[in-house]
Amino acid sequence: MIQIQKFTFNLFSENTFVLWDDESKECAIVDPGCSDSSEEQILENFINDGNFKVKYLINTHCHIDHILGCEFVKNKFNPIYLAPELDIPLIQNAKMQASYVGMDFSISLLPDEYLSENKKLQLGKSELSFIFTPGHTPGEFCIYIPDIKSCITGDVLFFDSIGRTDLWGGNYDVLIKSINEKLLSLPDETIIYPGHGESSTIGREKKLNPFLN
Repeated sequence: MIQIQKFTFNLFSENTFVLWDDESKECAIVDPGCSDSSEEQILENFINDGNFKVKYLINTHCHIDHILGCEFVKNKFNPIYLAPELDIPLIQNAKMQASYVGMDFSISLLPDEYLSENKKLQLGKSELSFIFTPGHTPGEFCIYIPDIKSCITGDVLFFDSIGRTDLWGGNYDVLIKSINEKLLSLPDETIIYPGHGESSTIGREKKLNPFLN
């Protein structure tokens, strides 16, 4: 069965997730936001202490706060790196993204494979599937784990909020369509793990999210 651990990193309080299968110890690191050596050490210690095999590195989308630790993870554990193809310009222009928020950051890493709704990834006997949810960025995907009725929602859907659409490639109408057609159709009991803030459920956000009602 898949287990999920959250770490909150960097100046943007970004949520980095480790997903692992408790039998095989295969794991995926999602949206590594570790921005300095101390945050890198926290993530590395968790992987080593759990004796996990890092099989995948996944970006739900490629805004700077979600890619800060990608090169560290790739260099340290050499997983298969997957990201949205439509977000590649965000990686290629990471230095410009950084300059907007007063940071100096660049990245030379590009994905080994692209995410798609047809792609399924295995961690042990459990499966990760992907839901195309553009709007916050042109290419964002959410990660759905049906075995445990959970969804990593990146910066699409939050507790009582939705993703920003005033950043590069954002589109409010597209984001709302993604949420209504793709995420709110999941079972109400589905737990959502967003890229910032606390967890929620699909049912709760249907009823109480002020941006959806």
